[in-house]
Amino acid sequence: MPGCFKKTLFALASLGSFVSSLLIVVSMGTPKWMTGKILCKTGADLVNATDPELVKFIGEIYYGLFRGGKIRQCGLGGRRSKFTIFPHMVKKLNTGLHVMIIMFLCVAIFFSLVSFGFCILNAIKVPYRAIKGPAGVCLWNFLAGGFIVLAVTSFMAAVKLHHHTERIANFRENVFQFVILEERFEDCFWLCVASATAHAVNLLLITISGIHFPKIKTKTEEANVTAEDIMY
Repeated sequence: MPGCFKKTLFALASLGSFVSSLLIVVSMGTPKWMTGKILCKTGADLVNATDPELVKFIGEIYYGLFRGGKIRQCGLGGRRSKFTIFPHMVKKLNTGLHVMIIMFLCVAIFFSLVSFGFCILNAIKVPYRAIKGPAGVCLWNFLAGGFIVLAVTSFMAAVKLHHHTERIANFRENVFQFVILEERFEDCFWLCVASATAHAVNLLLITISGIHFPKIKTKTEEANVTAEDIMY
């Protein structure tokens, strides 16, 4: 049976793995990975809008991995609309990269749950196989955190290098053209970053659990030992 200290560390690690999987699920289902401000360039050019008048042509956009929405401001008031990434819009994006982001997060959820199960196992008993012990738990946490980092990095690449937001803003816009004025990574994106951080903390906890701290003898034990030594 593992000691009380190790049980506590593995219990905390199991909690971290479970929370990590929940954070990923929540972030995938919420359409707030990215928000931004979009300018209706066509409308502004038509009326030759000056800087004070440009406010009438600045709208907003937000989106996640599966859906989003935008407010179009083309001089006639705001028009709200919602959209879904699948099945049509994704064809206008970098399809392979977008699908890879989702797959990376799904794999990360799987390894997070595997890590959760093995942390519980190690808190209850000492496994006889190394893959089920602390080494295995470190492996699952490393894989889960690694896939989350890949997903986050891929999403940043999609936004910054492949102009994700601009492509979404101009999807099925036959008359107006929109340009991106501002982009911000929102809460759901940072939830994934927090999830990866949880696995890094888990690795630290598992490493600490493998440290053998010296046992401190009490004064009573020292006195008993001394008495026995005198008798012999």
